Amino acid sequence: MSTVPSKKITKANAQPVEGSGAEAYMQQVSEVLKRLPFALVDQVVDALWNAYCEDRTVFLFGNGGSAALASHCACDLGKGTIMNGHRRFRVLALTDNVPLMTAWANDASYADIFAEQLRGFLRKDDVVFAFSASGNSPNVLNALTLAQETGALTMGLTGFEGGKMKSLCELCVVIPSENMQVIEDLHLSVSHSIFTSLRARIADLTSRRHLTVAASGRRSF
Repeated sequence: MSTVPSKKITKANAQPVEGSGAEAYMQQVSEVLKRLPFALVDQVVDALWNAYCEDRTVFLFGNGGSAALASHCACDLGKGTIMNGHRRFRVLALTDNVPLMTAWANDASYADIFAEQLRGFLRKDDVVFAFSASGNSPNVLNALTLAQETGALTMGLTGFEGGKMKSLCELCVVIPSENMQVIEDLHLSVSHSIFTSLRARIADLTSRRHLTVAASGRRSF
């Protein structure tokens, strides 16, 4: 339930003030947006770019709205980055195999639905990217723990104070908010900023390839 902070807001401890109406909500989003850890998001982009260049696999997962985001992000990276014959992103959302998830949940434990999927595919130096607003979902934590044990790169997108997953991630982007909806809004924005940056890098490769081919063609005459 929404609450109104009792203490006066200052620039030093500025937090979005909740209220009713579309404008008040968007103001909350705007205030949190200004405080995002942009440099850390760029590090996530660099890590995913390295995975792409080295043809490593990226696994994404989460629960609820974060499950939808994992699927959305996998779609963006898997299809939205395809350009002119360049290598495609090896990306898989563990949230998309419903029969397998429900089988593990029913026969073992819901806490195992992501870790058990990873056991069949994860290799050293692959990337495991977890989405969790709270950072405390047991199935997310179990998957990150397995990833660490396997030697994969662990990354996370979370909110509040980061939760337990923060210590399990080499790179963890924490949305500085305690409003679940604002956190989820900015999770999608961060995801889209990552996708846009990666697509731009692949587009640059395409441009350079065209220039190289053109130069080679000129020299052949």
